[in-house]
Amino acid sequence: MTRNSIISGLDWWTIILFLVIALFGWLNIYGASYTFDQTSLFDLSNRAGKQFLWIGIACVLGIAVLFIEGRTYEVTAYLIYAFWILVLLATPLLAHNTKGSMSWIDIGPLKFQPAELAKMITALALAKYMSNYDYHIRSWRDLLTPVMLLALPAGIIMIWQRETGSALVFASFLIMFYRFGMSGYVLTGGLSFVLLFICSIRFGGVALPWGEGNVGVLLCYLVLMAVVVGFMWLHEQDWKNSLILCGIVILLYAAGLIINIWHTVNFNLISLIALLSALVYFTSVIIYRRHFSLLLVTVYVAMSLIFCEACTMVFDKVLQPHQRTRIEVLLGLKDDPAGAGYNVNQSLIAIGSGQFTGKGFLKGTQTKLRFVPEQDTDFIFCTVGEEWGFLGSAGLLIVYLIFILRLIMIAERQRDNYSRIYAYCVVGIFFFHLTINVGMVLGLLPVIGIPLPFFSYGGSSMISFTLLLAVLLRLDSERLNKLL
Repeated sequence: MTRNSIISGLDWWTIILFLVIALFGWLNIYGASYTFDQTSLFDLSNRAGKQFLWIGIACVLGIAVLFIEGRTYEVTAYLIYAFWILVLLATPLLAHNTKGSMSWIDIGPLKFQPAELAKMITALALAKYMSNYDYHIRSWRDLLTPVMLLALPAGIIMIWQRETGSALVFASFLIMFYRFGMSGYVLTGGLSFVLLFICSIRFGGVALPWGEGNVGVLLCYLVLMAVVVGFMWLHEQDWKNSLILCGIVILLYAAGLIINIWHTVNFNLISLIALLSALVYFTSVIIYRRHFSLLLVTVYVAMSLIFCEACTMVFDKVLQPHQRTRIEVLLGLKDDPAGAGYNVNQSLIAIGSGQFTGKGFLKGTQTKLRFVPEQDTDFIFCTVGEEWGFLGSAGLLIVYLIFILRLIMIAERQRDNYSRIYAYCVVGIFFFHLTINVGMVLGLLPVIGIPLPFFSYGGSSMISFTLLLAVLLRLDSERLNKLL
């Protein structure tokens, strides 16, 4: 492609949205890091000046990426992936301990986080594998290799580099899998595991008001029974057997309550018997109809039971102390306003103080007096809420929404699977970052240190997000040259 055809083929609306978000983020970084003797937006001695420099560098690198032929990314995807795995493995050997994480490398006066670029490189490798002409997601076996491509960098980042937030971002690729044929039951199963974890940790120590047992176990078993009955109802379209399953469960619990009047009943045991009874009935129906593939539900329940038993061990032994504390504060198990809950509490105070229209640019007292830690990185959204109010916060989220919808439109108009798969990886990454960052600032999700795309301060994140987008824009610019 010639220079003119590249320029004419670019999606300029996406570029404009990128610039609007990046420049508004730059202004808010200036507001968050502002001191009263500070006068220039471009002063490299403060974070706003450095961020402007990062934006400039990211734009230059993004432009360079636009002039690399799209085919190059597909051809070299595996090679770059293998090289970056080695970089991720070497990172802790070169990095210094930063708040418990070994993911930052010092390059002269600069700090670089290889995990940020790993998302884009993994997306390229996934797109390469899944764009093979004979590849389709027909069963769970077809997901083994893609999941391994995801799990390798994610595992290295979480275990070897001790960087949980960056590793969790790899879950965003589930959006792409779902778009290209993965069953919705996989997403449902994943969400149910999250719900089981919450029930086990939040209510595991809460005793039932009757008999023996605890609320956590009861809720976990009810979730699993709801999955079994729902599967029978929705997948098999069998309302009759679904009602019979519900009847079995209700009768067992009713019998337990009646017996408990005269003799103390262990309702943890009743829950287990109810689940197993429903599962046996469900399995017998499946065997009678010879739908043996549906026995995967039995496997799911067995794995869920093991998972429920392991939740407490994982929470106590695997998670870091600060991670446990954050989850406990979020779930209401611990009140720690001066410790783990401090960031979120101060963030909510800052956002609430902005009210509808905000206090005005550079007039936010919570940010100026440094009440909110990490206010120009992970908690940058609270600066928007304080200085620009509800209108500014809602406006920013609307711009992000338009940006993500634009990316979906770009993904859908691609003429080859490689570009379309990569595009949906990009959609998932941006959506995940936006949702998690805003959710943790508002106290709806645990604080895990995920930046707001193009908005939070940081060179690694700005460059990686820009390159991620630039590769997509280059692939999109070539779509008209490809046959339908």
